[in-house]
Amino acid sequence: MTSGARPEEMPDLRGKTILYLVTEDWYFWSHRLPFARAARDAGATVIVACRFTDHRDRILAEGFTVRDIPFDRSGLNPIRDMKTYQAIAALYRQERPDLVHHVAMKPVLYGGLAAANTKVSAVVNAMAGLGFLFIAKGLKITLLRPVVECAFGWLNNRKNTHLIVQNGDDAALFETRMHVKPDRIVVIRGSGVDIDRFYPTPEPPGTPVAVCVSRMLWDKGIGELVEAARLLKQRGVDITIRLVGPTDANPASIPAADLKAWQDEGVVEVAGPSSDIPGIYGSAHIAVLPSYREGLPKSLLEGAACARPVIATDVPGCREICRDGETGLRVQLKSVTPLADALQKLAEDPALRRQLGKGARHAVETDFAESIVVAETMALYKKALGLGGSENGA
Repeated sequence: MTSGARPEEMPDLRGKTILYLVTEDWYFWSHRLPFARAARDAGATVIVACRFTDHRDRILAEGFTVRDIPFDRSGLNPIRDMKTYQAIAALYRQERPDLVHHVAMKPVLYGGLAAANTKVSAVVNAMAGLGFLFIAKGLKITLLRPVVECAFGWLNNRKNTHLIVQNGDDAALFETRMHVKPDRIVVIRGSGVDIDRFYPTPEPPGTPVAVCVSRMLWDKGIGELVEAARLLKQRGVDITIRLVGPTDANPASIPAADLKAWQDEGVVEVAGPSSDIPGIYGSAHIAVLPSYREGLPKSLLEGAACARPVIATDVPGCREICRDGETGLRVQLKSVTPLADALQKLAEDPALRRQLGKGARHAVETDFAESIVVAETMALYKKALGLGGSENGA
């Protein structure tokens, strides 16, 4: 396992074609746009392949080429997934990219197979987290998990293939459970935060607000957060718990009826999705995400960049930014009372909020800023393309 370098200069990618394969356009726009911009600015032709809904025109306006891929994130349907794989393979044969950058489970699996069968020379696989497949339970998932683990091991050990993970826990898991060679694994911490867009602002007056910016999924710990909010209400603690984010096609998605019931009950505020996340944190006092597992949660990084203390579970990914007593408070996985206690502690102690918020901002500037992770990714591209760095062997 290696850590990405922090080069002073970007590589010269003139004459190279780099293709990004992601499931949906919104995810590319929110999590991978800075990398594609850097590749474009370094001279590469950039292709974005995904399922397009709302961001096609914005992506085209960046000067990128777009290609439609019929991804279905809601589950595993063999017929639909075979069509997805065939579309990816056809695209790779047509475009002949010099490097493909696959992001998340299905793009890594299907894109990795397509790259092998079409002889793409350089592959970067990025796992933002281990997702529903690795934390869910049930017969279907139990049977499928070892097959996927075997596939991950084979794909990521292929010649000139590099695996990006966002934290050391995931690096160890890929090495021990999926037998990925350590020299194929690179830890690059997240997708970066624009520290000029997300910046510290004074706390707003009034009742403290703890905001959870997330897709509305059970495995983000939303259920435990609602129970903690009920407990705080029973205690008479002056705090507002605000949920900000969309529902999702993920099997772990929380039904809209549940969200409405919580809103009607008055236990939490259900704000829905927002395009102004800096404003969301500017109107809050605390960032909270009691997730079951993450790669590295962008929402907490953004809250930290705004100098808001973070509360998160002591699980892979979350503990990278939630450093207990330094940037925030950690609680046990799937806990309710400890989560309520942490929220109450910060709600009632503005001096502690300021202290932890200052530490959170410093951590982002030092370790998670967009400029850092983009430079590390460009260094990996340079190595994979053989532009002054050695390739890994077969």
